[in-house]
Amino acid sequence: MRIATTVFAAVAALSLAACNSPQDQAAEEKADAIEAQTEATTDAIEQQADAAADAGKEATAEALEQKADQVEEAGAAKADAVEQEAGKAD
Repeated sequence: MRIATTVFAAVAALSLAACNSPQDQAAEEKADAIEAQTEATTDAIEQQADAAADAGKEATAEALEQKADQVEEAGAAKADAVEQEAGKAD
């Protein structure tokens, strides 16, 4: 699911690249980098959650899953804010 979202975002960014100003393009690249870092962080946390679940530590696994969700939401919000701020500068 996250991979599909990332692929969609990349395709959307590339399709809009031709009509973006240099500032918009820079903001898109920054937002893409934020999204990629967020996905990597989220994946790492989810791997920790899986390991905790495998070890029978269900409470720890659940807490890590919630943390992964929070990181994902925060990263998406930050990427959106970068793109919105660039839109205001135009």
